Amino acid sequence: MPAVYMIGQEVMIKPIKEKGLSVREAALSQYASTVGTIVDFHWMRPPTGSVFYLYTVQTGDKEIVLYEDEIKLVSESKEGYRKVKGK
Repeated sequence: MPAVYMIGQEVMIKPIKEKGLSVREAALSQYASTVGTIVDFHWMRPPTGSVFYLYTVQTGDKEIVLYEDEIKLVSESKEGYRKVKGK
């Protein structure tokens, strides 16, 4: 299964709409609707056999590692977003 996103693409961090957030989700919620650039990605294949991708997204001076379903291409975004100025 090929990666959905490629290095250099602009993506938006999706807002989390679930209640009872985990510590990780609560920490990521401050970046909801923030746009960043994919700077790296890795794939993993756990013992279950399903391949999944982790993407490193640069937002300003921070790099955040996100699952594929936590981001979307900026061109797919229909709602407003916050642009964080890069270095």
